[in-house]
Amino acid sequence: MVANPLLDPTLEIPPDELPSEKLCSRGPNALSNSELIAVLLRSSFRGAAPLFLARQLLSEFGSLQGLARACIPQVARIRGVGRSRAVLLAAAFHLGSRLALESTARQRIDTPEAVWALLGSEMRSLQRECLRVLLLDTKHHLLRMEEVSVGSLNESIAHPREILRPALLHPAYALLVVHNHPSGDPQPSTADLQFTRRLSEAAALLQIQFLDHIILGSSDNDRRPWFSFKKAGLL
Repeated sequence: MVANPLLDPTLEIPPDELPSEKLCSRGPNALSNSELIAVLLRSSFRGAAPLFLARQLLSEFGSLQGLARACIPQVARIRGVGRSRAVLLAAAFHLGSRLALESTARQRIDTPEAVWALLGSEMRSLQRECLRVLLLDTKHHLLRMEEVSVGSLNESIAHPREILRPALLHPAYALLVVHNHPSGDPQPSTADLQFTRRLSEAAALLQIQFLDHIILGSSDNDRRPWFSFKKAGLL
């Protein structure tokens, strides 16, 4: 029986099948997730060891998204990874998030789909709830994004005045409020419903156009990865 080099880190694999070589000759679409991760891990490793370690990481965290959501100490504790490679992986994932942000920032940001395209990749990987305000111009292009609060594992604490202050300091035509649920389930809690109601009333008093409150979850399954208070008829 011939051993599989992808399952045995001590074996060598043909040079043209090394992930880095495949990336150069065939492009990134020819590589699996584990092979792309292995390219980042290959420093000081030879043969199949980076592939073996990449497969271990995906198995440990369940998916590419699970790995992206893991914090640096969680990744670093995996044998063979260490802090330096965990930092490298975190940087790679965050660069991908910033690229997505850069490519969509000048589009209209006034639907849950557009907000997901803008922030979904980044915010679904956060370990704690984070609440952000998106300030928009008359064409609903992004003028500015403010992080208002970072909460616990399942709660982001903010007062309506903290949400509306950026819109007053940086005159904007409209605003969107976005926060994430680290659990991956975007359905609103009772606290989310009460907060949105208070915020809507405060925005109306100040004559600020409050377009929507959108909760971002994850796309690990077939359910919709976001919840829109406007789409649900709650605004």
